[in-house]
Amino acid sequence: MSSSSSSSSSSSFVYASFPVSSTFLCLFFTAQEMSMTQLNVASSKGFSNLNDEPDHLLVLVHGILASPNDWIYVQAKLKKRLGRNYMIYASSCNSYTKTFGGIDGAGKRLADEVLQIVKMNKSLRKISFLAHSLGGLFTRYAIAVLYTPTVTSSDQNIDNLVCPPKEKRAEVPLKQGLIAGLQPINFITLATPHLGVRGRKQFPLVLGVNILEKIAAPVASFVVGKTGSQLFLTDGKPNKPPLLLRMACDCEEGKFISSLGAFTSRMVYANVSYDHLVGWRTSSIRREAELVKPPLQSLDGYKHVVDVEYCPPVSSEGPYFAPELAKAKEAAQNTPTIRNTLQYHEIIEEEMIRGLQRLRWKKVDVNFHSTFWPFFAHNNIHVKSEWFHNAGAGVVAHVADSLRRQENQQDSSLITANL
Repeated sequence: MSSSSSSSSSSSFVYASFPVSSTFLCLFFTAQEMSMTQLNVASSKGFSNLNDEPDHLLVLVHGILASPNDWIYVQAKLKKRLGRNYMIYASSCNSYTKTFGGIDGAGKRLADEVLQIVKMNKSLRKISFLAHSLGGLFTRYAIAVLYTPTVTSSDQNIDNLVCPPKEKRAEVPLKQGLIAGLQPINFITLATPHLGVRGRKQFPLVLGVNILEKIAAPVASFVVGKTGSQLFLTDGKPNKPPLLLRMACDCEEGKFISSLGAFTSRMVYANVSYDHLVGWRTSSIRREAELVKPPLQSLDGYKHVVDVEYCPPVSSEGPYFAPELAKAKEAAQNTPTIRNTLQYHEIIEEEMIRGLQRLRWKKVDVNFHSTFWPFFAHNNIHVKSEWFHNAGAGVVAHVADSLRRQENQQDSSLITANL
């Protein structure tokens, strides 16, 4: 009744104030009703959730020898800053020693876990991932398992890692495809070794000492199993590309690049120093020559976040696994020396970068140099413990605001498309 009377009074006001024809008024109110209908359609698609049911799944993925408890602080802060539209879920399928069984095995378990969550929550429409350390590699494998292209692709669009013909190199189809049947929005990693941990200062714990880097690979395989050999790029037979190289392209094992390209936003956070497990180069997907002296001053409102770089996609023919690279891998596996292992890694690293740089990335550098315990950088970056690692609170705030900005952009685009 109130709506009707309001509409009537509004109509009387218009008639009393302006000499407007009844035909014009009829057209005006019809257009107004159509606009409201379109906005309601947009609301049902998720920009405004009238039922208070989350429509955006944010999956938190921990790293090696860790558990969902690593995300207690982050989960609480994100819930507070992001609101009810998000379902924030900390993955539990790869806790502790399960991280030793290989990146591929952990990725498949993560994919199964995500599918179960989506199946149980019918209101979900969008999906994002936030991963720490090794969890970023688990996530990259999982999204390839969960990926469904929305355009038909032929076998010619699958990269052949063994001497591929240049004419078969396809452009990466950006923003085309679904992850677990949902629209992929954000892919974010914190201190993830995207290029592995072999090579100069990629694994800072060995202090860049050549002899220590030489023995690190076999020791890692012994201590952390299959995962260790994959991180040091020595997994598989000599004539087969290591897993991380396969994950830098679309191959028969999975569409690793297309699934990454389906996300609206890809962000990597990297510690520029004091991270004893993951080096700056591998976590930021950069070449040695691309590393410059980082700023010391934090960005306004985000303590210890010192720089943000927007990297456009770079056209590339890589990666591929040439016969000479297979020989280098065999030498690094069977008769390792400082020289041949370094040479092998440098070639592999370049191929991985060439594959990953075909996508647009936002790279965020973090510097804990001024904290009381800077050597906690690897755990500070995601505030593993609020008591010991709260120096990373500014990083978490930056992640939250990045997620919120991306959500607002999605909502604005949705409203515009429906008007």
